[in-house]
Amino acid sequence: MAQQSELSSNVDLDEIDRIIIDELVSNARISNATLAQRAGIAPSTALLRTRSLVERGILTGYHAEVSLGAVGRTVQALISVKLRAHDREKIDTFVQRIPQLPEVLSMFHVSGGTDYLLHIAVGSTDALRDWVLDYLATDESVGHTETTLVFAHHLGNRGPLPFDDMIS
Repeated sequence: MAQQSELSSNVDLDEIDRIIIDELVSNARISNATLAQRAGIAPSTALLRTRSLVERGILTGYHAEVSLGAVGRTVQALISVKLRAHDREKIDTFVQRIPQLPEVLSMFHVSGGTDYLLHIAVGSTDALRDWVLDYLATDESVGHTETTLVFAHHLGNRGPLPFDDMIS
C-alpha cells in the first residue's frame, strides 16, 4: 500500500498559522492562552485555528521527546540497507517488519545506491552488532548493509519554511 505523500509546499498558511505552528513545534505543551497571546488572537480563535491545522493534516501529532541516553540507549547508528532483489512481496515484508522493532527510531526509503536508511538506538556497540546480525544480516531480502555511528544528533527546524523561501 502506498503511503500518503507529504503536503505540497504551497499549502495555504497565513501568518497566524505559521506562528501557531512555530510555537507548537517549539513547545507542544504550550497552553492555549499563551499560544493565543503569542499569535495575537483570542484563545477561542487559537483553539479553532489549531483544530483546523490538525483537520487539514498540517499538524499530525504531539509527542514527548525522550532522552535516549537517559533510558539506556546510548549508541545511535544510521544503517544503509541495500536489498538483494526488488521483489514486491519481500519489500513489503521488510517495510512492515523493520520499523516495528523497538530499536528503530526511523526508517527512510531513499534513492541512490541504498534502498533504506535506518536510524536505530541501542545500549552498546555489542548490542548494535548483534542487532545488525539478528535483523539484517540474516534477512534473506537484505543484500548489503553499512553502519555509521552517530556521535551527535541535532534537530533542525520542523516547521514550515519562512515565507520568503517559498516564493522562489
